[in-house]
Amino acid sequence: MQNLIPNSLTIELEQEEDGRWIGEILEIPGVLAYASNQQQAISNVQALALRVIADKLEHGVI
Repeated sequence: MQNLIPNSLTIELEQEEDGRWIGEILEIPGVLAYASNQQQAISNVQALALRVIADKLEHGVI
């Protein structure tokens, strides 16, 4: 059986004009999260990615 869960995920960070930070996981479409600082954006997007992966596993998508 092929492992469809990536061994590593790429986090892209960008600071918006209003000062907020946005983190995005490039390998999982739609997984992005805002925060007031860079570290919190990383934490938020990592947590969201794990929830999305868990949901996909529970529903047999991956």
